[in-house]
Amino acid sequence: MRPVHFEIHADDPERAIAFYKSVFDWKIERWGAGEPAYWLIRTGEAGTPGIDGGLMKRRSPPPADMQPLNSYLNTIDVPDLDGASQKVKAAGGRQVVDRMPIKGVGWLAYFKDTEGNLFGLMQADPNAK
Repeated sequence: MRPVHFEIHADDPERAIAFYKSVFDWKIERWGAGEPAYWLIRTGEAGTPGIDGGLMKRRSPPPADMQPLNSYLNTIDVPDLDGASQKVKAAGGRQVVDRMPIKGVGWLAYFKDTEGNLFGLMQADPNAK
């Protein structure tokens, strides 16, 4: 079995939508007309690796800084970690763990979006040491 959907919770869904569209060029659209509001996220084209997800208004406090992770973490494949890092920052996100090598795999860094949600960015590089 494998994951087939992810979900992002946001204090300000419109701000989060703008962040993810700007940084990753994801396609995000409102699903239905009812409440609570829910948006579908398409991260790429059908038939390509990856999963799609959803976005909704947060129903509890956001995760606190410097606390252990108590949920799943999404890591996003990017062709250029430094370039993607700049896009995250320009869109209002922030880097919370410096770039590090994952031996034989690539380069990894962690960030928070505009809503305080943690995510990783990974640039493949089999020569990473």
